[in-house]
Amino acid sequence: MKVVIIGSGNVATHLAKALLNSDVEIAQIWSNTYKNAVELADLVGAKAIKQLHEVEATADLCIIAVKDDAIATIAAQLKDFKGVVAHTAGAVNLSVFSGLVANYGVFYPLQTFSKTKEISFLTIPICIEANNEHTLSILKLVGDKLSKKVKYIDSEKRKILHLAAVFACNFTNHLYAISQEILEANQLEFDLLRPLISETANKVQFELPTQVQTGPAFRKDEKTLHNHEELLNSQPELKKIYKMMSDGIKKTR
Repeated sequence: MKVVIIGSGNVATHLAKALLNSDVEIAQIWSNTYKNAVELADLVGAKAIKQLHEVEATADLCIIAVKDDAIATIAAQLKDFKGVVAHTAGAVNLSVFSGLVANYGVFYPLQTFSKTKEISFLTIPICIEANNEHTLSILKLVGDKLSKKVKYIDSEKRKILHLAAVFACNFTNHLYAISQEILEANQLEFDLLRPLISETANKVQFELPTQVQTGPAFRKDEKTLHNHEELLNSQPELKKIYKMMSDGIKKTR
């Protein structure tokens, strides 16, 4: 199987490397920045291309791994592509391809990716969807080469999944960043929190989050909550976040 990767960011890089390791040929890499395309192409033994019209029309699959708003624009330039075109976005409807290409789908790996951190695809859920059964079978074939968790999920359910992922990952990481700021402002190291973060994440691998909630809001320890809010009097935005989160935890008990 011959694959073209459109993009050179975190998702594109990890996908290209994972596909290469699964004996899938990466034929070409295109990126909005040619230098980045060259770097990724060199990494996976592919050819970097400068223009989308250079995409090899006879390749089996073209994976678009770019920012959401650019997907339709890129797809419109792939009308001559004979194979399957798929995007990797969690929040973009399958219909973004309608009228632009013949065989299209979604290949959404549900994970957070950073170029500097290696990750195994084996346990990553890959959510697939397509406009016809033949296309779906190709995406399933590719997905099975990478992961043990390939699932059909339609666009509406995928949007909900992506929303939940933002709460579970992006918002959680932002809360880590807030914790970092609070600690550093008081000459304390973020390393002190790492065991706590690890244990919290580990718990939900075996139980549901609602079953393992702890903390002053869960205990309804009003004195501690009040003291925490006082510490945030000089940071009204953080105080607002603290109160909102605490009120939410109280309601789940």
